[in-house]
Amino acid sequence: MSEEDAKTIALVFKALADPHRVRIVNLLANAGTPACPECDLTPELGLSQPTVSFHLKKLVEAGLVDREQRGVWAYYSVNREALARLSTVFGPREVTS
Repeated sequence: MSEEDAKTIALVFKALADPHRVRIVNLLANAGTPACPECDLTPELGLSQPTVSFHLKKLVEAGLVDREQRGVWAYYSVNREALARLSTVFGPREVTS
């Protein structure tokens, strides 16, 4: 892993260092469709809408969550490619000669 890759992955882990964000990623990963923060996430998490939005912003900045604007509403979904990259962090390293 390059130093630049390690820095990028560290930002992702920093975003996941909060239990609410871990729960949000889990909810989005298990949702069949993009989720509305106010309709889908706020009631499930028991947090205020501004707090959920704050956590979603951090997850979007880390690249773990994608944001889709539909008129005045924003919908969020997990970035599956980012999750797949995370899974490679702990896998066996390729040895190059």
